[in-house]
Amino acid sequence: MAYKLVIFDWDGTVMDTVPKIVNTLHKVVACHGLEPISNDAAKSIIGLSLETAMVTLFPEQQAMAAELAQTYKRLYKEDTTPITVFEGVEALLAELKAQGILLAVATGKSRAGLDNLLAHSGLSDYFCVTRTADDAKSKPDPDMLLQILSELGVPPEEAIMVGDTGIDMQLASNAHVPAIAVTFGAASAAQLTAYTPLALCHSYAQLSDFLLSEYIDAELCQ
Repeated sequence: MAYKLVIFDWDGTVMDTVPKIVNTLHKVVACHGLEPISNDAAKSIIGLSLETAMVTLFPEQQAMAAELAQTYKRLYKEDTTPITVFEGVEALLAELKAQGILLAVATGKSRAGLDNLLAHSGLSDYFCVTRTADDAKSKPDPDMLLQILSELGVPPEEAIMVGDTGIDMQLASNAHVPAIAVTFGAASAAQLTAYTPLALCHSYAQLSDFLLSEYIDAELCQ
């Protein structure tokens, strides 16, 4: 099977932003005097739209979801936890693009948040389409992927999703798109295995080997 389109999640998949997100969520808790949450609980909502994440984490504070989301945005900007692009990301994106593979992003970040990180990372020119929580329904609703597929004219079976959370795996399944899970983001290998992804990759070297050697047929994709 030749894939014509590879769709990447962002947080924990392209950039190592998980520690910053978790740290910011703990600061939100402290700022509003909420019950403390574990690191695992904080990681479990990565991928959801921000207000949906707040409702999920703090169901008893549902009426405050918008306020909590605004606090999160402010504290995220102020937080100094470093964020970096994972090693091997740009090399893989460059090779896929050179072979005529379409590249896209589907993320639970806001439009402003993604655009800032695209500029910060220098990766914006690799992606022909991006969708955020401001552009579509929150993951795992398939809307985000269906919009991308429709815009690019690619059927689900000729696309592949790369993500680091169960939410990403559910998103792909709901859109009938095959998925690859990476284990260096928010979810553990054991958690991701439960969703039976096509592959479980522990590094971008493994992801590159899988995509370029086994699943990408460049001649058919150009």
